Amino acid sequence: MEPIIIEIRNELKKNADEKTRIQGEKFFRENVKIYGLKSAQTEQIGKEFYKTLPDKTKSLVFQYCEELWKSGYMEESFIACNWSYNVKKQYIASDFEVFGKWANQYVTNWAACDTLCNHSVGTLVEMYPALLSGLKKWAKSKNRWVKRASAVSLIVPARKGLFLDDIFEIADILHSDTDDMVQKGYGWMLKAASQAHQKEVFDYVMRKKATMPRTSLRYAIEKMPPELKARAMVK
Repeated sequence: MEPIIIEIRNELKKNADEKTRIQGEKFFRENVKIYGLKSAQTEQIGKEFYKTLPDKTKSLVFQYCEELWKSGYMEESFIACNWSYNVKKQYIASDFEVFGKWANQYVTNWAACDTLCNHSVGTLVEMYPALLSGLKKWAKSKNRWVKRASAVSLIVPARKGLFLDDIFEIADILHSDTDDMVQKGYGWMLKAASQAHQKEVFDYVMRKKATMPRTSLRYAIEKMPPELKARAMVK
C-alpha cells in the first residue's frame, strides 16, 4: 500500500470523534463505515495531502482514489471524489468506465454516490455529451446506486439548462422504480432542470403524475411557485 494512503488513514483516525460518528450514522438506513469527522475536516485533510503529491497525473491520482474507495470508509470516499475532480482537466471520455466501476463496486450510500456524480461524473458528461448514452445504460442497472447515479450526475448540467431531452429520457427509464433512493434521485434531477426549464418540467410532471411516485413528484416541483405545486399535487 502507498505510504500516503497509510498517512491519510492515520490522520483521519487521529481526528475522528465518536459523537460525530454516531450522529453521522443516523443519516443513513444502510450500515455505513464512518471514522467520525465533519465534512469540512475531511475536505481539509484531503486538500493538504493532495498538495504533497509530487506527481498529479490522472493515472496516479486515480490509483490513489481506488485505494481510498476500497476501504469502504465514507471519509475516504469523499477524499477520492475530490481528488478525482481535481484532475478534471485531464479527463478523457473513457474515464466514464472508471467512474462506472467505482459506482458499481464501491458506492454503498447516497452521500458517496452524490459526491462522485455531482462533480466528477457530471463534469465528464458536460465535456463529452456522447456519454449521455452511458448514463441511460446506468439507469437500467440492477444496482440501486448506479441507477441513482444516472440521474444525479446531471444535477449541475440540469441547473445550467443542459440536456433537457436526455433528462426526460432518463426520468422515463427510472419512472416506476420502487427504490426511494432512485425516486429521490430522478426527482432531484427534474427539480434541477426546472430552474432553467420550469414550464417544460411542469408539463412533463403533469403528463406523468398519475403514475409517478409521489416522492419523485414532490422533489420535482419543490422549486416551483405555489400555484403550480398545487396543480401538480391534485390527484
